[in-house]
Amino acid sequence: FCGLFYPLFFLSIRTLRRIPGLRVPELQAQMNRAVYDERPPGSLVPTSVAEASRAMAGDTTLSENYAFAGMHHIFDQHVDSAVPRLQFANDDKHLLACCSLDGTLSIMTLSPPPPTVKVTLKGHAGPVTDFAWSLSNDIIVSTSKDGTLRIWNTEDGRCIREVADPEGSELLCCTFQPMNNNLTVVGNSKHHLQVVNISTGKKVKGGSSKLTGRVLSLSFDAPGRILWAGDDRGSIFSFLFDMATGKLTKAKRLVVNEGSPISSISARSWISREARDPSLLVNTCVNKLLLYRVVDNEGTLQLKRSFPIQHGSQPLHSIFCPLMSFRQGACVVTGSEDACVYFFDVERNTKAIVNKLQGHSGPVLDVSFNCDESLLASSDATGMVIIWRREQK
Repeated sequence: FCGLFYPLFFLSIRTLRRIPGLRVPELQAQMNRAVYDERPPGSLVPTSVAEASRAMAGDTTLSENYAFAGMHHIFDQHVDSAVPRLQFANDDKHLLACCSLDGTLSIMTLSPPPPTVKVTLKGHAGPVTDFAWSLSNDIIVSTSKDGTLRIWNTEDGRCIREVADPEGSELLCCTFQPMNNNLTVVGNSKHHLQVVNISTGKKVKGGSSKLTGRVLSLSFDAPGRILWAGDDRGSIFSFLFDMATGKLTKAKRLVVNEGSPISSISARSWISREARDPSLLVNTCVNKLLLYRVVDNEGTLQLKRSFPIQHGSQPLHSIFCPLMSFRQGACVVTGSEDACVYFFDVERNTKAIVNKLQGHSGPVLDVSFNCDESLLASSDATGMVIIWRREQK
């Protein structure tokens, strides 16, 4: 176990998934069995294995580990129109994309210097609400209030396919099925969720369901068997995804706060080496960032922690830090309506704020780390994208 574990301890989940013959869920289970004895869910286990592993990682604290030297670059090509989403490409240090309410998307490259806009994706006739990279980064799918899903070639910016919503409604969010990138899940303003085959442009039979409100956020678990969807009425639904057919089966519903939109959902198989539970990170308009424990294989949620941020109306997003290390604690990052980026230690009971980045002039809507956490990108409601450089230890 140790021989396998040590070389992989700084790899992301997506990287592990792409290693031939390596089954990520089984690897996670092996790690959990090796480190934990039977304890109540969510308990922290300071085992000798964890202590030794932390010693290998060094003695830096989370605050030291997530200290930033300042702004690396500022992109302003979307100025005056909000940039609701941005994301680094999978397993990539320097390739970044964002979408804008001006109806376009940008793909930016940060190296070789100077950072530049590589290509602009033009074609949507309305604000772009969401997008997702394919696992191989050769395709981006995007949704828009113009009622279309578009599939783009990321190399030349060409629109490969346009899929119109059959109801003619605004499309508000999208995500790839993590184990089958031919399938994309889309949420619309008429409360519907739909699985689409992007190779054919057709809906998948049995791959649709209805929520209680406008579908704003989506996230799969790592194996792609559970999908969570959040709506503007304050509900999170879990669905079981049939890997063979693409069929969705509604499983559970949680009302987080009646009438408070669920603007972001992010799933993680485990938070840190000492917190074994699958978790969900949720932004909703209650001035808090919420961390839930996933308690069963149907996606049932149990509130674990909450962190104070300013969030009353904007579509804020948050992320788990991508690297798994053995440092004490574990970190999540979120935007906030006070124009700051916040880092929270999810295992610290008091004074959970690890870092706070200031530089935006409007609500920070989204954040994204590159694959080795050397750079963090953040976007705001004024159209600015800031690249932050982490201090090198």
